[in-house]
Amino acid sequence: MPQLCPPDPSFPDDGGAERALWDALREGLPDEAILFAGVHLLVEDAEHEIDAVVAWPGVGLAAVEVKGGHVTREAGAWYQGSGDKRHRIDPVAQVQSARHALQDLLRRHGSPAAPARIAHLVALPHTYVSEHVETADLPRGTLLDRGDLDKGPIAVVGKVKAAIERHGQGRAPLTEDGAQALVDFLGGSLTGQAEQLTAAAEHETRLEQMTRDQSTILDLVRGWRRASVVGGAGTGKTWLALEQARRRARAGDRVALLCYSRGLGRYFERMTSTWPAHERPAFVGLFHDLPLEWGAEPGPENDSDYWERRLPLRLGELAAQRAPDELFDCAVVDEAQDFGDLWWVSLLRCLREPDRGGLFVFMDEAQRVFSRTGHVPIDAEPLQLRSNLRSTKQIAQVFGSLAQDELTPRGRSGPPVRLVDVPAEDAISAADDAVEALLEEGWRPGQVALVTTHHRHPEQVNAVDVGGFAAYWDDFFAEQDVFYGHVLNFKGLERTVVVLAVDGFRESERARRMLYTGMSRARSLLVVVGPRDRIEEVGGAGVRQRLRKAQVWAPG
Repeated sequence: MPQLCPPDPSFPDDGGAERALWDALREGLPDEAILFAGVHLLVEDAEHEIDAVVAWPGVGLAAVEVKGGHVTREAGAWYQGSGDKRHRIDPVAQVQSARHALQDLLRRHGSPAAPARIAHLVALPHTYVSEHVETADLPRGTLLDRGDLDKGPIAVVGKVKAAIERHGQGRAPLTEDGAQALVDFLGGSLTGQAEQLTAAAEHETRLEQMTRDQSTILDLVRGWRRASVVGGAGTGKTWLALEQARRRARAGDRVALLCYSRGLGRYFERMTSTWPAHERPAFVGLFHDLPLEWGAEPGPENDSDYWERRLPLRLGELAAQRAPDELFDCAVVDEAQDFGDLWWVSLLRCLREPDRGGLFVFMDEAQRVFSRTGHVPIDAEPLQLRSNLRSTKQIAQVFGSLAQDELTPRGRSGPPVRLVDVPAEDAISAADDAVEALLEEGWRPGQVALVTTHHRHPEQVNAVDVGGFAAYWDDFFAEQDVFYGHVLNFKGLERTVVVLAVDGFRESERARRMLYTGMSRARSLLVVVGPRDRIEEVGGAGVRQRLRKAQVWAPG
């Protein structure tokens, strides 16, 4: 569904004509488009109104004048109504004048939408017009009648697109930046904090439904035994991993649902515990927890050889000793880019049929932030997810410029990304100030996360030392307090507001991936705190360009 401005417009008493056109456009336009209703313009002392404006990135703009009731054209003149109520109208001149006024205002304000091609159309939702009727001032392709609406939303939208491409005046298709600028220009940019909070709630409600809509990709692999799903941050991979594990368990498989990060593993445990018993995987948790559950000897926390080599090999040995009914029919792995080569070898030995047992992996190579490599043992071409569902357009556009593959933002428009330009050594303290300022604005503590890129925040260190990892993550999921974490332990997770403290990077070769992962955790508001020059150096031209639109902020 396109972005709607306003979300629920009021329409005049015209027999439902404007509502009929609005409904057709709303149902037919793609997610990246924006649909405006009742746009009022004032140029000098002249007032104009456009009944509907379509802003379609990659295509252009359309201004539509709607006339309800019985409309006729005789001897070059337009008439509306019949009998005593019949009166003369001029919808073409009306929409032409309004379209010129819009173009003039966009040029005056230097809007990035100004160069976009724009067409004007007339819509007669109650009147049938012959396909062969065409006038000099209104080609048939720019006239929508009752017959077009009868054909359905796709036909209506197709005709609008064709009108823009064939009759639009302007130099180029509308850009994404131009489309979002129109939201502020036509919809008003004086958004108060209360409205931002409401918009964030609306965004998250829409996010939940869009994520569930992704389940259609699982229908494609229903009969497969192995599949990999690849997608950028916020494309719904974690939800799909959970749903696939649930479906396979419901079908009778003994399922292992695995990941690497503690926070994500705890999320899996909490979610699956709410499912009916016959839908729960047989094992849920971290890859390393499986060998320990089967009897492997615990090792020291800081011994990388134990975690990267000895424990994975031990899992393979223990799997060979298990009875067949203790092994798995299939494994579902989220954040699979975190798994090393030795891990895959041992995981396959945990399947009852190592060569053909079920294996479903979900991954994003751009989030390979650990210093290990691994190759997923699946030969088939991966299924691609290319739409970011999680974040507002402003956030997705910033981190999307860091992604390996192009991502299409499908979230709502939101507030601009905020940038606090401070040296790396001051980033954490400045991020603390940002959190305090956000709470004063009205954001709830449970909506906010402060995430660092190098050193752990003192609050994170204290929480883990005092309560342990289980309590630390349970506090996160309770959503009662501000969460303090690190990019490495926040993978696969998210919050409404993320304050990213760019306090340096442990390894420069992974800096770009750390930046991408950290930025992509935010759903509705992203605050980036750190040295702007270094952030733009790591992010490259794409991030530099996007941050030009950021709100430079000095909290406190």
